[in-house]
Amino acid sequence: MAGRIKDEDVAAVKERTRIEELVGDHVALRRAGSGSLKGLCPFHDEKTPSFHVRPQLGVWHCFGCDEGGDAIAFVMKIDHLGFTDAVERLAAKAGVQLRYDELSGGRPSGPRQPVGQRQRLVDANAAAERWYAEQLMGGEAAPARTLLAERGFDRAAAEQFGVGYAPRAGEELVRHLRGRGFTDDELVTAGLAGRNQSGRLYDRFRGRLLWPIRDVTGDTVGFGARRLYDDDRIEAKYLNTPDSPLYRKSQVLYGVDLAKRDIARERRLVVVEGYTDVMAAHLAGVTTAVATCGTAFGEEHARLARRLIGDVTATGEVVFTFDGDAAGQKAALRAFAADQQFVARTFVAVEPSGKDPCDLRQSEGDAAVRALVERRVPMFEFAIRSTFADVDLDTEEGRLAGLDRAAPIVAAIKDRELRHRYAVNLDRWLGFLDERFVVSRVARAARGGPGAEGGRPAPSRAEADDPVATTERFALACALQVPDHVGAQVDALGEEAFTVPTHRVVHETILASGGATGRTGAELLEAVRQVAPSTVQPLLTRLAVMDLPAGEKELPRFARMAVAKIAEIEANRVVMDALRRLNRLDRGTDPDAYEQAQKVLLEAQARQRRLRDQALGGEA
Repeated sequence: MAGRIKDEDVAAVKERTRIEELVGDHVALRRAGSGSLKGLCPFHDEKTPSFHVRPQLGVWHCFGCDEGGDAIAFVMKIDHLGFTDAVERLAAKAGVQLRYDELSGGRPSGPRQPVGQRQRLVDANAAAERWYAEQLMGGEAAPARTLLAERGFDRAAAEQFGVGYAPRAGEELVRHLRGRGFTDDELVTAGLAGRNQSGRLYDRFRGRLLWPIRDVTGDTVGFGARRLYDDDRIEAKYLNTPDSPLYRKSQVLYGVDLAKRDIARERRLVVVEGYTDVMAAHLAGVTTAVATCGTAFGEEHARLARRLIGDVTATGEVVFTFDGDAAGQKAALRAFAADQQFVARTFVAVEPSGKDPCDLRQSEGDAAVRALVERRVPMFEFAIRSTFADVDLDTEEGRLAGLDRAAPIVAAIKDRELRHRYAVNLDRWLGFLDERFVVSRVARAARGGPGAEGGRPAPSRAEADDPVATTERFALACALQVPDHVGAQVDALGEEAFTVPTHRVVHETILASGGATGRTGAELLEAVRQVAPSTVQPLLTRLAVMDLPAGEKELPRFARMAVAKIAEIEANRVVMDALRRLNRLDRGTDPDAYEQAQKVLLEAQARQRRLRDQALGGEA
């Protein structure tokens, strides 16, 4: 058995490794005086760069968390590797042949086998990527090539992004990689293969178009696969590599390996929604585009963005593109539950026609994709204006309704000066032309001062005493504690059911976790915690342990009434909107429109009565 790596080989690895390039794969480094570079530390979250690298000495140190060391120490910490695995990884990149001292004396040393697990998994993924790319040129892959062509991608584009094809047969990749010396356990651990109940291996991806997902260093850590055939036994349109020692969907961004240099140079990162959108953006000249892999853009993605840009809170930008207003609204509201120093330099770019970058490039050309990004608006503005996008601002009632919706969002901005500026803007957007009135309404909503709960203001005394806010808290507490009684009711609530911004985020998170229907309280809380931002975790805990004013026998009825009350309040708003629309119509001028509006109002009122009966204790 091989022993420790020879000291002279370790020294050769350090000598051939340029530490500024190694660290630069993870952190945007900028000059910081003679012979020194600095950036945001990748090991703790910080806003001001305190991570320094001295290339001449081959060392790094963070003055924020007091971590430091050489290139080997950096790889050990960033990739969670032991010393030997870290040296082997650097040696493979530097072209150093390692030798090992034998444990027993007197025998010659030689190369150590096998190499560390991480490198084996990286090698397996790299071999799979090459094989998938070869299959894309075969006869069976014609549907995959057609799909690419229909979206404006030729063979050169497929090769640039490493696109491949997984054959429909169940074991072809497994046989290929076994023939390259990879073990069954390695294929399963890498997420390339699954194991059935009898222990037999099968290809995880079959009959799908594939994109290799690489980390910032360029190593392939996983794959994204698109469904091509109607008889695919897996109905999901996209299938990704499961979490593995290499791949964590909350930590990877598709395209980051191609975009990282331009992200650091332009100090801008553009987030699009899918693999083809990344391809289209890069081919159109937006070479800072990346996409998440089957999950929402989260806190770990934000930390990665900060490191790549250097400092988002100063001059850097993160631009989100969405393919529709509904998705944009949800994402903007989620952003308010995040770090507002990050959100303050975050922008939104929405194509009015609803086209994503891939569709936009096909229909209007490369320039249209670039123009989409340049038309970005601040995230704060987008979130605020989205709240009253469906309100009739030509009426006094509509303007007041818009103010009631938007004031809590503006009040949630922690920076006082920024909050005031957006309050002034809100007056202009709503058309009141009464700045003092609008500013005072925002100030009232912000009374008590901005807090940290959910990235929004902590409830002020007025909010705590607000009967609607209290009802919302009870409803969410019931949803988390006894979803077996109210799960379907909770899942049926609309996007605007909750008026308190933090409560709305909790409801969105419940839905994002898969919904409350069919789950126990423990199952739902665990699922919600998996997808909720850390900033709303304290609120989830409080709701989960909140006392409910009902005994065990009365609890199911109380829970149904609490959620029904929320639905009733939402229905009341629908009725009022329908009534306003009806009042604006003249039966004599447009009888058809008047009758249709009257029908909508009657239906809304009927639902309102049903929900009121439920809220008063009647059965659904």
